[in-house]
Amino acid sequence: MPKALITGITGQDGSYLAEFLLSKGYEVHGMIRKSSTFNTDRIDHIYVDPHVPQARLFLHYGDLSNGEQLTNLIYNVRPEEVYHLGAQSHVKVSFDMPEYTGSVTGLGTTRILEAIRRSGIKSRFYQASSSELFGDSPPPQSEETPFRPRSPYAIAKAYAYWITVNYRQAYDMFAVNGILFNHESPRRGETFVTRKVTRAVARIKAGLQDKLYLGNLDSRRDWGYAPEYVEAMWILLQQEQADDFVIGTGETHSVREFVEQAFGYADLDWQEYVEIDERYFRPTEVDVLQADPGKARRMLGWAPKVTFQELVQIMVDADLEAVGLKPVGEGFKILEQKFGDWHRWETGVTAVLKNAGNGVD
Repeated sequence: MPKALITGITGQDGSYLAEFLLSKGYEVHGMIRKSSTFNTDRIDHIYVDPHVPQARLFLHYGDLSNGEQLTNLIYNVRPEEVYHLGAQSHVKVSFDMPEYTGSVTGLGTTRILEAIRRSGIKSRFYQASSSELFGDSPPPQSEETPFRPRSPYAIAKAYAYWITVNYRQAYDMFAVNGILFNHESPRRGETFVTRKVTRAVARIKAGLQDKLYLGNLDSRRDWGYAPEYVEAMWILLQQEQADDFVIGTGETHSVREFVEQAFGYADLDWQEYVEIDERYFRPTEVDVLQADPGKARRMLGWAPKVTFQELVQIMVDADLEAVGLKPVGEGFKILEQKFGDWHRWETGVTAVLKNAGNGVD
């Protein structure tokens, strides 16, 4: 039975990846942060007591700021694959907490890589890189596009990217970067703009909220469906040689388009409810992020199934259900058509959506 370790297992990507690996027959170990309250909502539906003989999901307390503890964890678990998803992952928050972001998002990657090296375990390593690396480099952005990061988060991710490349070259480690463009789902944290929008649509429809306050509506992003992107992570670690890949749809849409699609799907006029608040603008903005996923399509055979419009419908349906309203239904139909039973991906979605999400996944 192959064994994998996931940092950030309680986040959006970590929860989907855990489900995916369990479906592949893996024994999955996840690292979680110790806190005064449980933050495992996204994985509660797949967790079983470790005393159960059939248990294949195990959780371990850990901290990306503690290298010694990480070395002990890697040595004791001895995973064949390590998926490093843990980070302070909110761009706007990184301006408020730049030092913390650098330590966790940047140096945390070094600590994981060094833990693998020192333990002597031949683990394949996946680094969750980000399209934010490209900053204001002209689109479309490929593996050859220069990095021009414009936030403390992106700068920390740039450090993490290059230290991964360095360990691959210096120590002959199987270490790869997946440069994933924006990928969303009903499990996205509520402080991220897409989920903030779809949750507001549902709450306004239910009479629980009057207004939605947003920042820059003109920013354009390449948005995809998160469960498809975690499959790409796994595919990267199954290759014969380690390499870095851009993962995205190749399309770009503005925040304004996302808002229009989400409100329109619920039969609401977004202009009646949306107001601009300058506090949500970044000190340095990134105008356009658009993937050039040609390399992934050619070499990995990976391509997304869910379109931008379908993604919005999936998320709005889930948030409508979470507030006790009847979903429009098109989003769930899409999941049934493209993935079989939609519960395969969104099991217990109402319970999952209780997690407010704080960007530290």
